[in-house]
Amino acid sequence: MGHTYSTLLFHVVFSTKERRPLMHDAVRPPLYEYLSGIARNEFRGALAIGGTENHVHGLIVLPTDTSMAEAMRKWKGASSHWVHETFPDERGFAWQDGYGAFSVSQSNVKPVAAYIEGQVEHHKKMTFEEEYIALLKRHGIQYDPRYVFA
Repeated sequence: MGHTYSTLLFHVVFSTKERRPLMHDAVRPPLYEYLSGIARNEFRGALAIGGTENHVHGLIVLPTDTSMAEAMRKWKGASSHWVHETFPDERGFAWQDGYGAFSVSQSNVKPVAAYIEGQVEHHKKMTFEEEYIALLKRHGIQYDPRYVFA
């Protein structure tokens, strides 16, 4: 076989440092646009980006030669730098260490994208912490509750 073909889809989740509400309404839309540009230029794109004041969800497509760790390092590092340059009053902006990454099948792209795009409404009923624990459990990921938000 002469070529490599793949669709590596991931639902990624990461929060602001200490889950502080740092992404207010003036920051979120342009930040999502910037994150989309990073995904387009560095990976194979973002199919959905959403979140609230303290966390981001993305549905991203990775090429076979990009690890999840590398993708998250680029996404979080470049976007944090951009926030500091674009919004000088947001000097305290930072991402929490770590992230959640969950594989997504092609058949679940639409529901996952809708879930990501409906984050503001979703979080009227559930906190980020509750949501994140539920995602870990749904995907069978073992975690130590003492350290999951450290």
